[in-house]
Parts: sequence; structure tokens; C-alpha cells
Amino acid sequence: MTRKTENMAVLFADICGSTALYEKLGDNAARFLVAACLSLTTDAVSRHRGRVVKTIGDAAMCVFQRTVDAVLGATEIQQEVSSSPPENHLLQLHMGLHCGPVLVEKGDVYGDVVNAAAYLAAMATAEQILTTNATERQLSPQHKGRVRPVFRTVVKGSAVESTVYTGCVALGRFDVDRFNLRAHKTLPGDEGSLLLAYGGAAVLVSRARCEVTIGRGPECDLVVPEKLASRKHVRVCMRRTHFYLVDQSLNGTFVILVSGDEIHVLRGDILLDGTGSILLGSSARDGGVPCAEYKRRLSVHCKVLKSRATVPNRAFSLPRTPRRLTVVSRITGSP
Repeated sequence: MTRKTENMAVLFADICGSTALYEKLGDNAARFLVAACLSLTTDAVSRHRGRVVKTIGDAAMCVFQRTVDAVLGATEIQQEVSSSPPENHLLQLHMGLHCGPVLVEKGDVYGDVVNAAAYLAAMATAEQILTTNATERQLSPQHKGRVRPVFRTVVKGSAVESTVYTGCVALGRFDVDRFNLRAHKTLPGDEGSLLLAYGGAAVLVSRARCEVTIGRGPECDLVVPEKLASRKHVRVCMRRTHFYLVDQSLNGTFVILVSGDEIHVLRGDILLDGTGSILLGSSARDGGVPCAEYKRRLSVHCKVLKSRATVPNRAFSLPRTPRRLTVVSRITGSP
């Protein structure tokens, strides 16, 4: 197994609102548009002497030997998607770019630089490219004007704050948003990943796998043989730098926090932080058994876990006896 360290620029390009796109157009039409957009991205990356390492859902991870090629390639991708949308359907991308030493193994890349680029992509808004002062320093005077400072943050692998830049010229104009360069604006830190443990197995929710489904149905990532669980009971997903449990069941989901509080979530969502347990359809006070435990982890770069597992119907240890019940109910549609 050959491993080597190289200096590269890593670019993440992610399609905005892809979930809504699938809901609006259906799986086949949406997948066609996503594939067309990723194909456009691949072509632009190749023209600037880069390569697409892999696609992760609706995002592409790309690498370049030269930083300036990455900046120009990202700019061209944004311009083409904006001016020539696939099938005349408006799509938007948000991007993150960082450069430095990466570990290369079997064509894939790993390390803090990869994590930082993924973090910046998560923080970027539609039609925006976010990058770092490490990128800006490697640009020639001719190209430094393509980026402007907008935020401060602590990127992975650094103990001090650094400047985050935006490549607003990706759309050929700087007047999209006006920058207050005097304000001290600090981005939230990289929140890493969320570990879901069940039985003797574990699934990681991270930028490599942004969503996990739990329920009775065999199509779920985590199959739970609970009578009161819905077929597609709950989603655990990553939004920017935070992790949320989204209930879509008939009986609701019960989350036991590390404090011992039990929260009932019905057709709503809840932020998952620290550690805790998840029960489907039944409270622990009524004899409900936790189907999973969750735990926040520090930022890691991991490969996508594709296996699905069936949870044995057995108890996990609770953080402590639940103290109170809080109901979160935001029903927006019929059950």
C-alpha cells in the first residue's frame, strides 16, 4: 500500500438544495440534473489541470497541483453553472477551497486540509467560494484580486485564527454583497462528526455521509425492529456544522440528553449535541428501549460507510433516569 504526502489544493463543490430538487422533480429528473452539473464540474476541473477524486452524494471533491488552477477552476465552474444551467434549470453551488499537505493513498486524499476545505464548503452560501489565507498567499499579484477577506475562523490543523476569503469574482462582480472590513466576524468552528452506535456496530454522520435514516423499513440505513417505529421514522442529518434529528413518524421520537432530560420530538427537529440516546415511538418511562446512542466527535475525514445494519432488540444503558418530558411538535402536513 503506497502512501505519500503532497502539497495540493483541495476543492469541494456542492449543489445547493438538492433535497428539495429531488422532492420537486422526482428521483430520475433530479438525478439527471445533478449528474449533468457534476459532469460540467469534472470538465472544468480537467481544463485547469485538476482531477475529481470522488463524488459524495451531490458534491465533488477535487484536487489541483497548483493553487491558482484551483481558484480559476472554481471560478469557471460557478460561471458556467450560472450562465449555462443544465437543461435550463437553475442550479447553484457552494464551494470550499484550502491548500497544503495531504496524504495520498490509492488516489484518494486525507488530512486536515481536506477537512478544512469541506468545512469551508459547508459554511459557504449559494454561488460562493470560501477559501483561506493559505490560498491567498500562494496567488500571484495578478490573481490576488480574485479573493477578498470576509471572516475569521480557526481551520483544522491550526491553533490560531486565520482569515477566510471569498471569491466573489466567480460571478464577475464584487457588488453582490458589500463587505464590512472593519467588523470582526468569526465563523463557527468545525463541528466534526456524529457517531451513532447500535449493538456492536457504528455509523458516522459527517461530510462524507451527511444523512442517515432510521426506521422499520428495510430501505433505511439503520433498521429497527420496533413495533411502534414507522417505516421511515427519523433522519439524522448534518446542516452546515451541526447535526439534527428530524422526526417524520406517527408516534414521535424520544431523545434522552446527557442531563437525563427526555425530549419528545413529533414532526419537528432537534439539535444533537454531546451524548445521548434515541428511542423510537415510545418513552423510556413507558418501557421504551433505546435503539441508538449518539456522541459528538472531533473532526475526522472518513470514507463513506455504505453497509446497512439491523439493530438487535436490546437495551442500551441510559445516561440517567429521565427527569421530565418536553414536547416538540411542529406538524406541517398530514401524518
